Amino acid sequence: MRCIELAEEALAAGDAPFGSVLVDSEGAILKEDRNRVNTVDKTYHPEIELARWAAKNLTLEQRRNTTMYTSGEHCPMCSAAHGWAELGKVVYIHSTEQLTKWHNEFGINGSPVSQLPIQQVAPGVMVEGPVDNLVPIMYELHKAYVEKSV
Repeated sequence: MRCIELAEEALAAGDAPFGSVLVDSEGAILKEDRNRVNTVDKTYHPEIELARWAAKNLTLEQRRNTTMYTSGEHCPMCSAAHGWAELGKVVYIHSTEQLTKWHNEFGINGSPVSQLPIQQVAPGVMVEGPVDNLVPIMYELHKAYVEKSV
């Protein structure tokens, strides 16, 4: 899955392993990006960048017919951007709940914002995930990021 490759690119560049791909109603890739929270700034999440791009470049109908494939469930900031841009469905590999458990396991203390599921922030967004057979891959990438950061 391309979002995993983007997460791997982020990890190789020193950023947290997140990647996202926005596709149209036919499944054609419109735009993709990776996390750049260390190489650009803390708010450079791929989901926000794709939402910004879509808001500028797609009609409302086109935006509503997109699907965003992403390595991890959106954070609240990204969920809000997704909702405000009126994008379509989200398919994520690992959930916020899973990431929180992993962070606890890795000894990472908390987050500066509450970790909420997408639908608590943007209730109108259709969500599918986690993708159980791909979760172990993302676990290993997050573990590698923490080990690299120590």
